[in-house]
Amino acid sequence: MTAKPTGDRPPEDLPGEVDVVVVGAGIVGLATAYKIVLASPGTTVAVVEKESGPALHQTGRNSGVLHSGIYYKPGSLKAVTAGVGRAEMVEFCRTHDIRHDICGKVIVATSADELPRLDELNRRARANGVAAERIGPERLAEIEPHAAGIAALHVPETGIVNYTEVCEALTGELAARGVEVVYDAGVRSVTVAGERVRLITAAGDIEAGLMVNCAGLRSDQVAGMDPTVETDTHIVPFRGEYFELAEERRHLVKGLIYPVPDPSFPFLGVHLTRMVDGGVHAGPNAVLALAREGYTWTDVDLGQLRESLTDRGLWHLARLYWRTGAGEIWRSLNKAAFVKALQRLVPEIESSDLARSPAGVRAQALTSRGDLVDDFALVDGPASVHVLNAPSPAATASLRIGSTIAERVMEHIGP
Repeated sequence: MTAKPTGDRPPEDLPGEVDVVVVGAGIVGLATAYKIVLASPGTTVAVVEKESGPALHQTGRNSGVLHSGIYYKPGSLKAVTAGVGRAEMVEFCRTHDIRHDICGKVIVATSADELPRLDELNRRARANGVAAERIGPERLAEIEPHAAGIAALHVPETGIVNYTEVCEALTGELAARGVEVVYDAGVRSVTVAGERVRLITAAGDIEAGLMVNCAGLRSDQVAGMDPTVETDTHIVPFRGEYFELAEERRHLVKGLIYPVPDPSFPFLGVHLTRMVDGGVHAGPNAVLALAREGYTWTDVDLGQLRESLTDRGLWHLARLYWRTGAGEIWRSLNKAAFVKALQRLVPEIESSDLARSPAGVRAQALTSRGDLVDDFALVDGPASVHVLNAPSPAATASLRIGSTIAERVMEHIGP
């Protein structure tokens, strides 16, 4: 939709007034709108999206994993929503005939110093109610014949899906309930008067009883337009780069093969993921992006670059993790280094087996002190709910997150 504003009259495809306006047509925004209308069918809802279609950033540029919930701190929102959300997502996929596969994954320890971390993951699995089995090399060879490791965790509940296809089904469900997703409608300003909120967008103006901010990479900017909320967090974009395994080498990976993650760093390390279309993705690494939607080194936004260079929190983070960060940058610039990281998991992989694949950008919330926000973060205003941090497993848990936000919405506007 490309309607433009004309004075104070909204265009035909942007309702002038609704009960709830959701900002962002990624999977969290669409799932939230869907859960609101399910919870309260008479509630009028609109979704505004700055891009020309849904799921064009984080949702459509990831590994497509249905996470089990094994990694997350017990009791955290990530842990609470991941398992329930995965089960709900699987049921949604079955109902809507969306391609998915519960193929399982192995988390592989390749050296003795990784064994304590593997055992800690096993403890977290039990605490989070995730089925996992600690296995040795013989059982690993049965599950992933080409993987190398001295021990592993087998997590059978992990799966794969195409989240863009999930979003297509969600937009269909919303359309059937009278909810329109308006594209090319980036938010320019937000005004709050009492318990009403007014958004000026590129497609016109819209007034609502409540705004739900699910803007992902731009969530802190939208929150910054809301004069009624204060937050100590802001988004730092990290690019994750992928390779794809050549078709004749796909047999090297049957499901998902992950390394044992560094518990002090919020990224899981380069891994191998079979996709629902049969391809195998390798990655991602994690390097600072130079634009909110900076998918290559040449995607540079001078405003974002200036923001990063003057970000005291980011400088503090860089001092803490400079060795890890340097390694990630080296793997970005040097394919051989990337291949070496993969060979720890599957020694038979060679550089000639890999071709560049589209990158993604993760929205990571950071405090002004340089602390990484590890959990989902929701902040309420008098006429707003802001989702200020929704990293992985947000796609997996999106339907459950949507239900959580819908409950808050009902508290604001009533049933």
